[in-house]
Amino acid sequence: MITSQSESLFTRAQKSIPGGVNSPVRAFRSVGGKPLFIRRAWEAWLEDEDGNRYLDFINSWGPMILGHANSMIEEAIREALPASFSFGAPTVKEIEMAELICSMVPSVEMVRMVNSGTEATMAAIRLARGFTDREKIIKFEGCFHGHGDSFLIAAGSGVATLGIPGTPGVTKGTANDTLTAPFNDLPAVEALLLANSGNVAALIVEPVAGNMGLVLPQPGYLEGLRKLCDAHGALLIFDEVMTGFRLAPGGVQEITGVLPDLTTLGKIIGGGLPVGAYGGKREIMEHVAPLGPIYQSGTLSGNPLAMAAGLAMLRHLKSNPSIYASLESAGKHLAEGLRQTDKELGLNHCITQLGSMYTYFFTDREVLNFEDAKSCDTARFGAYFREMLNEGIYLAPSQFESLFFSTSLTTDLQDMFLSAHKKALKKVMVS
Repeated sequence: MITSQSESLFTRAQKSIPGGVNSPVRAFRSVGGKPLFIRRAWEAWLEDEDGNRYLDFINSWGPMILGHANSMIEEAIREALPASFSFGAPTVKEIEMAELICSMVPSVEMVRMVNSGTEATMAAIRLARGFTDREKIIKFEGCFHGHGDSFLIAAGSGVATLGIPGTPGVTKGTANDTLTAPFNDLPAVEALLLANSGNVAALIVEPVAGNMGLVLPQPGYLEGLRKLCDAHGALLIFDEVMTGFRLAPGGVQEITGVLPDLTTLGKIIGGGLPVGAYGGKREIMEHVAPLGPIYQSGTLSGNPLAMAAGLAMLRHLKSNPSIYASLESAGKHLAEGLRQTDKELGLNHCITQLGSMYTYFFTDREVLNFEDAKSCDTARFGAYFREMLNEGIYLAPSQFESLFFSTSLTTDLQDMFLSAHKKALKKVMVS
């Protein structure tokens, strides 16, 4: 494929943008080569500035569950445009969005809109600390909750991809207030709670982890976290920025029946536009200003265009719950195809899948936590990534990310992907 336009744009971008990209993992640094610059997308496809087309398995890192340039969402944005782009004042759509989220997410009784997932998790942690009058939090190794200072210790996603052990600029005090435990390890969590008795405000967790690759909670794990939080007076926060409305209308908490005290949301609730939200029990959320003393604000929070897009998206998902069964069926088809190829080639890689999320780990170890994920052959993944790109498949440029697909991924396109995977894997495993 010819990528001269992307290469030229990357050279130009590096003069005015750090690393030439506005989010680190986009730089392709861990997989080799240079990033592609995308000019348009539709349904399951991306097109770069050179006119090359790719089957998309990132979907803007999650929000495009109905595919790119969905006509229903596009129409909602077009209808909202003439009324102006931002008011800095309350709108009816904000109420409708709040009511819709509360009706769909089991644990959410009140919700506050923000502008990103990072903003949502930062606000949720501040609220938990203010509500409990405690300072420490527990997060899990390999989970990523945005780039807030409290979350960059043992983080996944781009931090793991680039091999950054810690981030300059995060104070020692902040680091000391962030305790870490391995994912899927209840005894480790209990030990931290006992060692810091009365000082832990909250546990924050991706209930299905997507930022060290897709890692599923073991049976009883989320229930165990709920019990530990109750026993030690700490709040349980589910970061469902990725999983909210993607795995079920009410997220992982609907699937498992485990209800957190606070939930952070994003991605899908903006229909592809920048958005975030945090919500939870009324007695906790009533501590947020102006009703309570815990301050959080944002000029563009509840942006009318984002609300219009998000309302169209969520109303469609709520009215068509069969979408999730179809996505699960497609996910199982992909996972079985990956396993079949492994079998034919005499391989035994770890493959995880739930709904429209999956990861193909270049390790024969079962991946239950970040240490397991780090056993992957990342050099081999990089070679595989490049071969898949040559086959017209656009994957996340990191072993430590879940992949996402949309309702636009038809059976024919699934089979196209599996054929490309087999060709790429043969080349990579022989080399």
